Amino acid sequence: MTSLDKPTTKTNDQQQDSDAKAVTEAALFEAFGGVRGMVETVLPGLLFVTIFTVNKELHISAIAALAVSLLLVAVRLIRKDTVKHAFSGVFGVAFGVVFAMMTGNAKDFYLPGMIYTLGLAVAYIVTTIVGVPLIGLILGPVFKENLSWRTRNPGRKKAYAKASWAWGLILLAKCAILFPLYWWADTAQLGWVLVALKIPPFLLAVYLTWVFLAKAPPPIDVFAEMEAEEQAEKERKRAAAAPDV
Repeated sequence: MTSLDKPTTKTNDQQQDSDAKAVTEAALFEAFGGVRGMVETVLPGLLFVTIFTVNKELHISAIAALAVSLLLVAVRLIRKDTVKHAFSGVFGVAFGVVFAMMTGNAKDFYLPGMIYTLGLAVAYIVTTIVGVPLIGLILGPVFKENLSWRTRNPGRKKAYAKASWAWGLILLAKCAILFPLYWWADTAQLGWVLVALKIPPFLLAVYLTWVFLAKAPPPIDVFAEMEAEEQAEKERKRAAAAPDV
């Protein structure tokens, strides 16, 4: 290799690394909903705690939170956008509203979401321990690799394991803050802390996932492999059916 070749090689490596990071960033953005998904996650709870802080009225606060969740879904349906993040928000708010109405305790509006967060944290950790990290199950289809990373891409499996550990521990830390507040703080205090903890832990987990995956081997596109196999099979059948000359 000459001295003129070295800068070119370095530039190509840098370009490949940049492309890998861009693909990973786009996939994470799609999987977790991006900025709009974060807004849809935060807005109902923010509206609930704001109204409740002002008038201490559970019914008005709950109805307002549910109404804005339904409005977000309606906007997505009208625009023909993906609705999975908005629908998940509606279900979460609806469970909170029903639970709070049944108990008459405004703090219970937050309890289903807190239990879900705890369950998700445990799921991330347990699935990683048993060798099928949850973040890989979530992102595998997004990267078009499905479960190929489990047996054919050990470096990528290791990255998914690190990312799942990060998600699990971050969510456990969040629960360690919220559950004591559920018992000791009033509704407004719990609500404002919960709103404050919606985005930063999520962004930290997504960032760490991006770091781990950007350094991992590229995904194996199993869909492209299947298409290639189908095309090869068609070519074999065409060749077999062709008359001998």
